[in-house]
Amino acid sequence: MFGQRRLCVQVVRGRTRDAAALREAADRWYRDVAPGARGWLGSTGGVTDDGAYVNLLRFASERAAHRNDRRRAQVRWWDEVRDLFEGEVTVTECTDVEEFGRDDIGRARFVQILQTHLGDQDAARPFVPPEAQEILDRLRPDMIGGMFCVSPDADLFGVAYFTSLTAAREGERTRMPPDYHAWRDEQMTHFDQEAVFYDLLDFWLQSP
Repeated sequence: MFGQRRLCVQVVRGRTRDAAALREAADRWYRDVAPGARGWLGSTGGVTDDGAYVNLLRFASERAAHRNDRRRAQVRWWDEVRDLFEGEVTVTECTDVEEFGRDDIGRARFVQILQTHLGDQDAARPFVPPEAQEILDRLRPDMIGGMFCVSPDADLFGVAYFTSLTAAREGERTRMPPDYHAWRDEQMTHFDQEAVFYDLLDFWLQSP
């Protein structure tokens, strides 16, 4: 799973008072709309405990993503669900994607999404170099893998898949080697906005 790929990830964000209805809408999208979405590779989405909705839809290309946006089935589905949101719903497109870890994200029982902004895109890369991945594989078995998505405006979204919330919280207390901390501290200097975290316990992982 490790490496940089030229995908298109649409990051959809909003707020809702009805997480259950949005979950049903996501299931309906998967059943009725996804089968005709050519180039769609998968989605990770959910609603936090305080009503923040976030959904990352992966497409093989920008063309595939935009083609899906124009489909009648997609437009009809959106018209049916827009009233479930409070205020504005934003869509950020990221065509710069770095994946890390293992491919078996279907085992995930907890997902955490990070949102921030990059001051220096090149200096922050790779987001998870091979030596850091080796340490994570050895000391953080709770972290299955994930991806980092960067927009043309340098907005950064990171998603990490964990075996469980309990395991992730225990993993956060793991003593990591000094060189790992040095790398992480240096990388965070390239984030020029305070990071926002979305914790998803009730989430969906969809794929063709």
